[in-house]
Amino acid sequence: METIPRPDLDTLLRDAARRIEATDARWLLAHAAGRTQTWLFTHARDPAPDGVSERFESLVTRREAGEPVAYLTGSRGFFGLDLAVSPATLIPRPETELLVELALARLPMEAPRIADLGTGSGAIALAIAHARPDASVLATDASDEALEIARANAQALGLPQVRFAHGDWYAPLTGRRLDMIVSNPPYIEAADPHLGRGDLRFEPPSALASGADGLDAIRVLSAGAIDHLQAGGWLLVEHGLAQGAAVRALLENAGLVEVETARDLEARDRVTLGRAPGAAEAG
Repeated sequence: METIPRPDLDTLLRDAARRIEATDARWLLAHAAGRTQTWLFTHARDPAPDGVSERFESLVTRREAGEPVAYLTGSRGFFGLDLAVSPATLIPRPETELLVELALARLPMEAPRIADLGTGSGAIALAIAHARPDASVLATDASDEALEIARANAQALGLPQVRFAHGDWYAPLTGRRLDMIVSNPPYIEAADPHLGRGDLRFEPPSALASGADGLDAIRVLSAGAIDHLQAGGWLLVEHGLAQGAAVRALLENAGLVEVETARDLEARDRVTLGRAPGAAEAG
């Protein structure tokens, strides 16, 4: 019986690029082959190794149906770190790196204490801890499944100074005062049609939508900040591009000072931050 020759890697990529984005095809073929994209380039004319074509076809079919590449490969890069992700966690996005940059610029010089509320995969907490090994970071989430992923990421990255606690927003922080609280909470309006499109269809709804105007979670974060920050400590919250003014009002009404909104690389409102007043200011 004549053996059918296996297609070469370049042929697999070109065929897949007619069905999905070429960039996605390269990521998925590298994953199916257990190799890097550089290896794919240097071996483009090689026949696909045993089993790769079948695995790749399964991944391409799932991507055609809209399943996010990050869930198909089980990982996503964030702030230079390779993080495991799953459908139990929000997929880390490049725009959230602005929150990390702003946080690092405002941390105290020595041994800061930080909480990342609603940590998901642990992206923000682990990026801060990686950049500041002296920091003590508490990462919380209401999802046990998300915390399992975050703990595994911390272990894989060798970041034992990050601790984890189960609970909704400030519940795990009872009795604690911190130098900084950071969060990328859900902030999409519950009726937003985008929730039924693209990658968002596959991500956990509880990590995306937050009430009729998308601000329910941010209301909780704003209201509780003063009770859990040291004097002069910072709250930083990511939000939607049309929510800057509303979030600034929430932080100011909660008693925070020096409230401002930072914009991302596309000049869109992305992160609002405010500081707990010091003793003199509070007086």
